[in-house]
Parts: sequence; C-alpha cells; structure tokens
Amino acid sequence: MTDLHRLSIRELSEGLQQAQFSSRELTEHYLKRIAKIDTKVKSYVTVTAEQALAEADAADAALKAGNASVLAGIPLAHKDIFCTKGIKTTAGSKMLDNFISPYDATVVAKAKAAGLVTLGKVNMDEFAMGSTSESSYFGATGNPWALDHVPGGSSGGSAAAVAADLAPIATGTDTGGSIRQPASFCGLTGLKPTYGRVSRFGMIAYASSLDQGGPMARTAEDCAYLMNVIAGHDAKDSTSINKEVDDYVANLNGTSVKGLRIGIPKQYFNVSGLDAEVKARVEESLKKLEEMGASLVEIDLNMTEAYVPTYYLIAPAEASSNLSRFDGVRYGYRCENPVDLMDLYKRSRSEGFGAEVQRRILIGTYALSAGYYDAYYVKAQKVRRLIQQDFLKAFENVDVIAAPSAPTTAYKIGANLSPTEMYLGDIYTLAVNLAGLPAINAPVGFDKESLPVGLQLIGNYWSESQLLSIVHQYQQNTDWHTKRASVAEETA
Repeated sequence: MTDLHRLSIRELSEGLQQAQFSSRELTEHYLKRIAKIDTKVKSYVTVTAEQALAEADAADAALKAGNASVLAGIPLAHKDIFCTKGIKTTAGSKMLDNFISPYDATVVAKAKAAGLVTLGKVNMDEFAMGSTSESSYFGATGNPWALDHVPGGSSGGSAAAVAADLAPIATGTDTGGSIRQPASFCGLTGLKPTYGRVSRFGMIAYASSLDQGGPMARTAEDCAYLMNVIAGHDAKDSTSINKEVDDYVANLNGTSVKGLRIGIPKQYFNVSGLDAEVKARVEESLKKLEEMGASLVEIDLNMTEAYVPTYYLIAPAEASSNLSRFDGVRYGYRCENPVDLMDLYKRSRSEGFGAEVQRRILIGTYALSAGYYDAYYVKAQKVRRLIQQDFLKAFENVDVIAAPSAPTTAYKIGANLSPTEMYLGDIYTLAVNLAGLPAINAPVGFDKESLPVGLQLIGNYWSESQLLSIVHQYQQNTDWHTKRASVAEETA
C-alpha cells in the first residue's frame, strides 16, 4: 500500500475493481502525500480532503455493488480554472480569491459522473496568462525535478502535482501551449485536443477561440482514460462540436508507426533560441520513431515567424473582452471604500489583477480600439487563416508534424524573463491553438542538468486517437515516461 502512487490508471482501475484496495485507501494515500510533499512543491491551491473521502466512499459503494465505471474511485486534480460547485475557483488570481462557484464545469461534472475523486484544485498562472506559473496570486509552484525551477505554465500546478505523484492524473487547459509546455518541463504526457473536442463550459475564459481543456498524466494510456471521460459534445458550449467520440483507450494500438510519415519543419529546427540539448533529445526521439518504422519527411511551414505576433494580438484582444466582467460589482474582488462607481471599477481591477494580466488586457484593448481594430485585430485574424492553411497544406504529404514542445528546458524561478522572452518561449505551441489543431507532448529525455525534454507531435483535426497511439507505442519502446523526480520517490 506504500507505492499506490506508482500504479498506472489501468493498474489502479484493476486494483479497485478486484478489491485489492479501496478508493478510500487510495485517496487517503494521496492526501497523506499532499500533506507531506506539497509543502515543497506548492502545487495545490485548495485541497478538498473531506469531499474527496466522501466521493471515495461513494465510489467504493458503487464498486461493491458492481455498477461502477472503469475509473470509479481514482483520484484526480483539477486546474483551478474549472468551476467547481461549493469549492473555491480562483484562476490563480486575487480577483477570484473569494469566488465559490454555484455550479460545476462540464469537465468537472463528467469526471464526477465517472466516479473520479477530486483531490483539489491546483495552481496556475493568473487567468492562464503565463508560461511559468509564477504569476499566480498564490505564489510560484516548484518543478518536482528541481524545486527552484518553474514547472511551466499556465497548467504548472497540474504538471507538478502529477510529476510529484500528488495526483495520478490532472486536468489542464491549453490556450497557447499551457498543457504541452508544462508537460515538457515536468516530464509528462499532455494532450491538447482539437478545438471543440472538450467542453469549455465552466472553464474561466482567457481567449475563447483558443482555449481548450485536456488531460495531463505520465503516459499516453493514462491520458486516453481521462479523454474517454471528458471528450464529447456539450449543448452548453456553443463552440463544442457534435462529432462522435473515439474510444481512445481501445485505439491505443490503432495507428501503425510503420509507414507513418512524420513531417519535420526545417524552420522549427533553425530557431535561434532552440537549446542544443533540447534539439538533440528531440532528434534522438525522431530517430527512435524512424527505427520503429516511421519515415521522416522535411516540410516547409512558411508562416513560423508570424506565430508569436499573431497570437499576442488575438489572445489579448479576446482576454480584454472576457475579463471585462470582473468589475468589482457582481462577484470577485472589490476594492475597499470606493468614492464613486468609476473609482470602484478602476481600483478593483488594478488591485485585483496582477501585472501580466493587466499588460495583456491593455494590449488587447488597444488592438480593439477605434482606428486600430482593422490594422491589428482584423489583420491578425487574416494571418491566422494563412497559418491554418500552411498546416493543412503540410498534412497533404505527412500524417503528423514533429517539433520540440519548448525551445528550452525549465528555467529557474525568479529568472525574470522579459515579456518578449517569455512570449518567444511559446514559438512551437502557439500555432496549434491558432489553427485549432490537436497536439501532444511526450517526454523524450533530459538535459545535462537532469531537466526533462519534450517532443511535440501535431496532428490534423480530430486525430487525438492517432497522436495518443503513436506516443503509446513510443512509450512501449522507451522508458522516459517511467523516470521519477526525487521528490516523487519520497514516502508519506
């Protein structure tokens, strides 16, 4: 019972179904680990111990009665951007430090319906705006591989919790790389699904045309189990697509790596900020896939230089609109003793939002303002279409596209990157969100400081099964996904 945290989702499911251990025992095991180890990692904002044990007991009753789902009784952590009924939902911001949602996000409701046990809510960059999880009102989260380094962002708490074995799986969201980059920094598998595949209802919006929820776990197989729960159409989300959902677990061996055409964009491997060791590990992983039967095809993605400026016009523009609701009137943070309504608005927002959120709101408001809307926002939307067409043209000749997930490994907390340096760190992930494509990160090795490196595979629309299958087979032939940080090896 001391190493339950080492079991995969399939092994946990089998153990619960066969009554080798109970959901209560499993949940208590994780809660003990959180109590001891998370004082170092700081991945959780809220731990819901009482609710978790009640959900575990309900799962145990269903298991005993023989009518439990395959994931019943398995714990998970939710990124603190998903609304949870009766539990604080902060989005990592002072603005929502006192907000308790009256309803569950669809992703949360689906997880509950499947019998999953909520351990708590995990840390994130404020309103998902960042790549380090340092902009959180609740302080920085540490990377389990090196606690003085960042876990990535914005889903840094999700990545750190799984990498430290403080949850077997976690939900994340990805607006410009916020699942894939922290998965890369923390040595995990993380899937950003096709836009519209996972409901955004109850997910606090950053940029509505870019945001997408997805799973974070150690392996593609574990991600597939959670995808089977959270994917699907939702009438409450107007951007949700009514399209049949695959059985991602059943399809894990459905794509043959033999004959698979992997596109290698020459522009991606000539980026000036690409770390030599990251490049080497990614190229080694591609060589492994080649040994497994894949063919590597050089391709051109000519719009690469447009990714960052296009994203950082569209995303802040949508953020400025979405975050206008946080005005100190209806809910959330309100300044003390405002002298009039204008003072209430100005001080509530300037005191409630952190520096990065304010920066993006101001950029977005400027881009949408009279006289600049056509020059900036409309033009960015046109370039966005060209980026999408660039990918679609590439997919005429290849099945998936390979790239690093990030140009570097995790950097130190307090590195104080300039906003431009931080934004350029998203060079490999932004275009996937602009085009609405699915993509996955897989751990493929370490740099000389023993920090994880990630490979990103980008698929065509609705190819989540294919991406999970390719990574699953890669993980059957490698052991990078089995490596654990020293903090994860600690016992509670």
